[in-house]
Amino acid sequence: MRTLALLRREIQVGPRSPMLLWAVIIPVLLTLLVRGVFGSLFQPQPRLAVVDEGNSVLVSQLEQLDGIKVTVLTSAGELKERVEADDFDAGLILQDGFDEAVRSGHQPDLQLFVSGESLASNRILLAITTLDLVRGLADDQPPVEVNVIPLGDKGYDLVTRLLPLLMIYSVVIGGAFIPAMSLVQERETGTLEAVLATPATMNDVYASKGMFGFFLAVLTGAFTLFLNSAWGVHPWAMLVAMVVAGVMMAEAGLILGSVAKDSTVLFTLFKSAGLLIVFPVIFPLFPSLPQWIAWLGPTYYFLDPVFKIAIEGAGLADVWLPLAVGTVICIAFVPVVLLLGRRLAATVAATN
Repeated sequence: MRTLALLRREIQVGPRSPMLLWAVIIPVLLTLLVRGVFGSLFQPQPRLAVVDEGNSVLVSQLEQLDGIKVTVLTSAGELKERVEADDFDAGLILQDGFDEAVRSGHQPDLQLFVSGESLASNRILLAITTLDLVRGLADDQPPVEVNVIPLGDKGYDLVTRLLPLLMIYSVVIGGAFIPAMSLVQERETGTLEAVLATPATMNDVYASKGMFGFFLAVLTGAFTLFLNSAWGVHPWAMLVAMVVAGVMMAEAGLILGSVAKDSTVLFTLFKSAGLLIVFPVIFPLFPSLPQWIAWLGPTYYFLDPVFKIAIEGAGLADVWLPLAVGTVICIAFVPVVLLLGRRLAATVAATN
């Protein structure tokens, strides 16, 4: 009951802290930065605008295709303006009588406009798809059948590989930094001594701050995934990964908050410990590096499952091993947290 009372106090006092606001704002800012500079987190579907001046059957055929987002516009002028503004990757204008001209063996103009900012892969896909459908109008069979055979390891574009970076910042600030800062500030202001003068113990204080950090880490992490449409197709597996992330970050926050004597020392510790916490995100960004080095970072054991669940559609059966290692790390942190709590309680008692 004492722990729940202290948790309610954390919830009431927490929103007054500017750091809590940053815990919510930073995932939004980072997501907007990634999308604004590199495009959306996951490579978007090719966007094709069509202006049909003669009721061509190509429009309905294009709309039935999977993997291409087709928008029908009413005027060629609007199409050109919006393609130039990169609202669409390409724009197709079908002239009146286009279908009849193709079927009769003529070669009518096929006006396909492409955006200068669109991905080259999207341009190629839209051009080939359009030409293939036009050949179908004339019952012209392709001279060859193309088999696409991928070679080498599966890779991801840069924006996809930035997901671990977005995740680590969201869970570290909410799950680790805020509980650590709360603990340090209570020591600096003398509030901690006042709390311990009540029947509440240091274990109660740590439990309440740890629970607050856990909930913040899970909520901010889930919020980041929601912003980037990256929850994956196995929500329960993602939830398990977020629980491991929340527990690990809350424990890290309590450890750093216990060691730091004041806010200045805490910031210094976070800068130093941040290397250990953040460095696993480097390896998805640079796949040529030896990936096993990332295993040395504890955060790898929830970042890797999050990445695989969100990007590759992995389920719990596919990521249970790193999550199990992450769980063991969380369990190993428990005696460290308890030991530091007893030391801090002794320090507080000695100063009174």
